[in-house]
Amino acid sequence: MLLLLLLWQIQDEDISASSQWSESTAARYGRLDFEEGDGAWCPEITVEPDSLKEFLQIDLRSLHFITLVGTQGRHAGGIGNEFSQMYKIKYSRDGSRWISWRNRQGKQVIEGNRNAYDIVLKDLEPPIIARYVRFMPVTDHSMNVCMRVELYGCEWLDGLVSYNAPVGEQMSLPALPAYFNDSVYDGAVIHRCVCGLGQLTDGVCGLDDFTHSHVYNVWPGYDYVGWTNESFPSGYVEIMFEFDRTRNFTTMKVHCNNMPSRHAKAFRQVVCYFRSEADWEAAPLAFGPAEDEENPGARFVTVNLANRMASAIKCQFHFADAWMLFSEITFQSVKRCLPLSPRLPSPEDDPTHKIDDSNTRILIGCLVAIIFILVVIIVIILWRQVWQKMLEKRGPGRIPSPSLITCFPRCVPASASAAASKSTAAAAAAAVQDGAPHYAEADIVNLQGVTGGNTYAIPALAMDLLSGKDVAVEEFPRKMLTFKEKLGEGQFGEVHLCEAEGMQEFMNKEFLFDIPEDQPVLVAVKMLRSDADKNARNDFLKEIKIMSRLKDPNIIRLLAVCIYSDPLCMITEYMENGDLNQFLSRHEPEGQLAVLSNAPTVSFNSLCYMAAQIASGMKYLSSLNFVHRDLATRNCLVGKNYTIKIADFGMSRNLYSGDYYRIQGRAVLPIRWMSWESILLGKFTTASDAWAFGVTLWEILNFCKEQPYSQLTDEQVIENTGEFFRDQKRQIYLPQPVLCPDSLYKIMLSCWRRNTKERPSFQEIHRALLEMQP
Repeated sequence: MLLLLLLWQIQDEDISASSQWSESTAARYGRLDFEEGDGAWCPEITVEPDSLKEFLQIDLRSLHFITLVGTQGRHAGGIGNEFSQMYKIKYSRDGSRWISWRNRQGKQVIEGNRNAYDIVLKDLEPPIIARYVRFMPVTDHSMNVCMRVELYGCEWLDGLVSYNAPVGEQMSLPALPAYFNDSVYDGAVIHRCVCGLGQLTDGVCGLDDFTHSHVYNVWPGYDYVGWTNESFPSGYVEIMFEFDRTRNFTTMKVHCNNMPSRHAKAFRQVVCYFRSEADWEAAPLAFGPAEDEENPGARFVTVNLANRMASAIKCQFHFADAWMLFSEITFQSVKRCLPLSPRLPSPEDDPTHKIDDSNTRILIGCLVAIIFILVVIIVIILWRQVWQKMLEKRGPGRIPSPSLITCFPRCVPASASAAASKSTAAAAAAAVQDGAPHYAEADIVNLQGVTGGNTYAIPALAMDLLSGKDVAVEEFPRKMLTFKEKLGEGQFGEVHLCEAEGMQEFMNKEFLFDIPEDQPVLVAVKMLRSDADKNARNDFLKEIKIMSRLKDPNIIRLLAVCIYSDPLCMITEYMENGDLNQFLSRHEPEGQLAVLSNAPTVSFNSLCYMAAQIASGMKYLSSLNFVHRDLATRNCLVGKNYTIKIADFGMSRNLYSGDYYRIQGRAVLPIRWMSWESILLGKFTTASDAWAFGVTLWEILNFCKEQPYSQLTDEQVIENTGEFFRDQKRQIYLPQPVLCPDSLYKIMLSCWRRNTKERPSFQEIHRALLEMQP
């Protein structure tokens, strides 16, 4: 999601074409954003209208689930100006039968490029499952074309290559009839759907109410394939599934509609037959799901397949009511391990004393395969470490994409509320269309903060300029620190709230405390664990250098350090009123309610004043091209007279654990404050900070009484970012707070614009907020 993207390197020999201008425009130069050769694949002859003779073909070596494609023309450093205005896609699972892709409305032609420079991304709805993919340029007049392409998807691990099922039927309803036909099936459709894949494998799960759909401009029942028991005297519907090879099957998951008011229920029983070689096994497997009359709603039913071996499965689903509706069927299995070099019988073998060593060979083959996989993983890890070091030495610049396909896990939603995560995954793999790279920007040095990585992201150029300078802060005696409270904890260290005695003596004259010299000063102490590795230690020292250069009234200052002995510490300001989130949650807006409750109040003008200070601090950071990455009220501290200073160490505080979404095996992310491109692409810029400022402003106007998108689950928040990417007017915005005037809400909405270039700068935001001051 946030997603780090796994790259699948496609070799030159796996990219072919029908023809080419010359050796320098061969198929291997058809990679997106590459300028090798003449910078693209160009067919030998002029493309004519209605001619589909020319194509660029990619062999993915195995079946892949592909959800997004990107295309680009050829400009060859300004010399060329060829591109394809339209194109079609054909795909094949076996290399012999080619299928024309159609969208959900039956249209084959995909809009391509309008110039030779921009990358155009298209969501494949429905996605395709294929090993071979062909891009075929289309034109309405005779013209030269050139193409660069990219595919986004992941390996198809189900191994399913086709299913055969009865044609879906029609249900009569009071308003419009519901059609349960498999509208995207890519096999033959006569009385049965034969030798193809379709809606049961497209990753989209139907809603609880089957009369509605995730897809616009379609008919009721679109998301489901369904049948009525009146058409099946046997009492069951039989579906056969063919796989790429013999597999060991553990489970089958069937997403069923369960709407008793419409006489639609999940199946009563399923009986499955297995075929390993030529014949079906005599002993079937029967499974009956538990009935749930009290909780209507679409659901996955998991069928235990008991590790049966098969290359094909035939399942008979028995009706539990008048209708049975399926929207998705998936299998969990592993490929059967075969000997890598099976021994052929030799003339010397004695047939009367033949030893069956097939199990031994299978075991050896599996062990060899496991060892090979482990070696590959080790090589990849070492390669990534070398690549990271090369990037650090490289400095500013953009990383060219080395691939034609970007892979991510196929996500099948676990419930109707998260049913569109497949398309989110497509967006997650997508690059920004305003020219941003596919990955976190190459010219950013990300330092691992002690509380988990939310320290400022620093431009590599700025980091180079700082690298030769000494730390401009003094060493502070540890014995003069008194620990009061732990604020946060991360992989490499902790943040503590402390009292520092005699801090005034160590401070620069330009910094003044509003506290008598004989009283301790409240400070935050970032402490690196003594067992932290060398990289974490170097990052900590870099962070000290960076923090020592930040001097702004609305940014937390680095006061002193303890670096002469372990554990390394940096001491920063802390404000006596704590963080803004807790401060506002203890207050109420001015009005009758506050009078009745005798609660402390904050005026609207004071809210605007605090927001303007945050904008001012962010204006300063953006002027240095620093990116905060975790702007929120929890990371803003409050002093006297509503003074605000932006900090960066609140992320791990237990109090705010619910504000962060944990990716398995990875860091936690503040997704409810993050822009769509940060969540989907891992791209953090000043524009993404502006998005977070809009959410922070929303928090302030709500007195931090409600979490952003409180009505959505974390998964639905991520899915909503996919709607921002697709920009089909289905995205959900935070609502206008009760106390928020239209002018202020317009500022929030401007911060949440899809196009990063259209979001306001912090200079503009700060100026607009100042104009609202009385």
